[in-house]
Amino acid sequence: MTTPLHSWNLEPAAARALQTELARKVVLRNEVGEVRRIGGVDVGFEDGGKVTRAALVVLSFPSLAVLERQLVRVPTTFPYVPGLLSFREMPAILRAYEQLGEKPDLLLCDGQGIAHPRRFGIACHLGVWLDVPTIGVAKKRLVGWHDEVADVKGATTALLDKGQRIGTVLRSRVGVKPLYVSPGHRVNHEEAVSWVMRCLTRYRLPEPTRQAHKLASLEK
Repeated sequence: MTTPLHSWNLEPAAARALQTELARKVVLRNEVGEVRRIGGVDVGFEDGGKVTRAALVVLSFPSLAVLERQLVRVPTTFPYVPGLLSFREMPAILRAYEQLGEKPDLLLCDGQGIAHPRRFGIACHLGVWLDVPTIGVAKKRLVGWHDEVADVKGATTALLDKGQRIGTVLRSRVGVKPLYVSPGHRVNHEEAVSWVMRCLTRYRLPEPTRQAHKLASLEK
């Protein structure tokens, strides 16, 4: 594990200030090298939110066969605050990452990358903490606006906020709601979309986060 960037014992105001500070460390150029293992991350909760359940699944690439699954439960220590989900979810994710036998070369996160009010969603936070390439693959828009995206698999349109491109709206399957793809760390917009497309099968979600979502949601 890398040296911890900060304590998790923060008030929401301090957490927002920290996001603004750490956003300066995000690298938005493509530094994804050879990918033989690709990870997917998702988080669920138990006992009325008192327990955080983090799922991390590692798949081979390009076959997308599951190589390893880790599911970790830890007490939830941070309240639900929109825009601060990484402070609620990452302690469990990092515990799951520590337990992996082989670390992934690229991580897809169920959540935002820079498509975030302070340009520091959970994919950015995780990427900067671990110093690995990460991509945010969110099911819903958190911030910004976009034109309608065509109902064709692979169709895209830019997600914009305050005159800046913060992500891409991607139609991953005909007849379903699009995904919101944004760079997390050490990847650019074009490569973020390209990697998500390479991980799509017949489902709405790319296979790494689909497998992680299954594990986080269904296993008790």
